[in-house]
Amino acid sequence: MLLERLGNPQHEFASVLIAGTNGKGSTAATVASIANAAHVRTGLYTSPHLLRVNERMKTSGEEGLEEIGDEDFGRLYGLVNDAAQALVESSALPHYPSFFEVLTAVAFCWFAERDVELAVLEVGLGGRLDATNVVEPMVSVITDIGIDHTEYLGKTLGLIAAEKAGILRQDGVLVTLSQHPEANAVIGEAAVRLNVRGVDAARCLPPMRQGPGPRAQGQEGGSALARNAYGLAIDGAVIAIDSPLAGQHQQRNIALAVAAAIELRTNHSWRERTFAITNEAIERGVRETLWPGRLEWIPSRRGHAPMLLDVAHNPAGAWTLRAALAQLPESMPRTLIFSCLADKPVEEMAQVLLPLFDSASGDPARARDHVVLAPIHNPRAATVEQLLAAAHALGVPAHAAPHLPGALAQAQAITPADGVIVATGSIYLVGELRALAMAEAS
Repeated sequence: MLLERLGNPQHEFASVLIAGTNGKGSTAATVASIANAAHVRTGLYTSPHLLRVNERMKTSGEEGLEEIGDEDFGRLYGLVNDAAQALVESSALPHYPSFFEVLTAVAFCWFAERDVELAVLEVGLGGRLDATNVVEPMVSVITDIGIDHTEYLGKTLGLIAAEKAGILRQDGVLVTLSQHPEANAVIGEAAVRLNVRGVDAARCLPPMRQGPGPRAQGQEGGSALARNAYGLAIDGAVIAIDSPLAGQHQQRNIALAVAAAIELRTNHSWRERTFAITNEAIERGVRETLWPGRLEWIPSRRGHAPMLLDVAHNPAGAWTLRAALAQLPESMPRTLIFSCLADKPVEEMAQVLLPLFDSASGDPARARDHVVLAPIHNPRAATVEQLLAAAHALGVPAHAAPHLPGALAQAQAITPADGVIVATGSIYLVGELRALAMAEAS
């Protein structure tokens, strides 16, 4: 109803719709970067943002994918707000749209104004009832599914997968990878019911014989994490993958993105058109992907230890971060800055991460480790008392900080320059700490 009032901007561009629990943002950012490298006028819509709401909406510009400006955002937000208010006042809408619904309408209006040819859309929550699910996607992508948002999506993988599968269309295309059998079964049943053509992205995974790539390079130094660099044999040619997104888990997201890009150059489902995405564009797009806050290495500055930022906000994300931390030198001193939302499984996330920083474990390599707990600016945030209780239940020593600036200052003071500060648990925590780190560098 709202989009109809706005002239149905979602009909003005082709789209890729990406759902999943973890990895959908990384996948979306990579697909959009590939499309932009192929000189396709591209839009990218993701959520949530790290610091500024403008981050959620990007389009092709002179310097790659560029955020919507404040003036355009304000103007279009006002346009959408006025349309929504009019619909509520006339009883055409029963209530005012949610914040996410309004932002989605703003993004669609902006993409239409900018003559976007292809919009890459990250589903916000679930899929079936999500505000993004009003488009007719050329390609639907489902990333790895885990237990999250159970109050809305259901308490089992099967129920959650059914909501994610809501982005599929009759006779459409699905790009995905095999995952948990329960999720596979539900997605497969939905695909058969809708006569969906399934595209297995497994051929875009790196060959098993290839080892890790070189260390990723930061702006002012090297990261301790290996870069995802390997070759893929696709359709008789070798594509050189070299992604700045660290972590072995990103290989699955990169594979989904590459498979989606290949599908975009062969699929004629949207107005009988395809996109001229060459192997060179795939290579360049993967290489130039920007997706901050995901195993992002911030080099050391002013004598402080470097920082590793990751928005792991659920147990699956915490396990992924744990696997990445295994790449760090065992002798490297580590300080964890941790916080999360109260509606997340705080104790489970603490069990996954905090023992890796346990200075009381008796392990000499961990003797110089620390855990710093701090509140985040969100009404749903866990309290420091809840976080401390989780640490104490595990017998892991932990310090409490009054706020995130204080937590960062404390971590910098107690972490030697040859160590690393790991900040994780919530996108709100990572966003604020990243801003503080960038401000220090300026």
